[in-house]
Amino acid sequence: MAIIVNLDIMLATRKMRSKELAEIIGITSANLSVLKSGKAKAIRFSTLEAICKALDCQPADILEYQED
Repeated sequence: MAIIVNLDIMLATRKMRSKELAEIIGITSANLSVLKSGKAKAIRFSTLEAICKALDCQPADILEYQED
């Protein structure tokens, strides 16, 4: 099972920097970097909700399932 994180694409589309998003949603830049790289083991729904609100998008715009 592979979950692809398309957060970098959404940031580019919205012309927003990672650091700016991290400040808006209240997490560290390091934690956002882990999430962007796809190395995160989990994401809190509250964090996902904050990202979606800040980027004006849906969870499916950020997370994608791709079979191995």
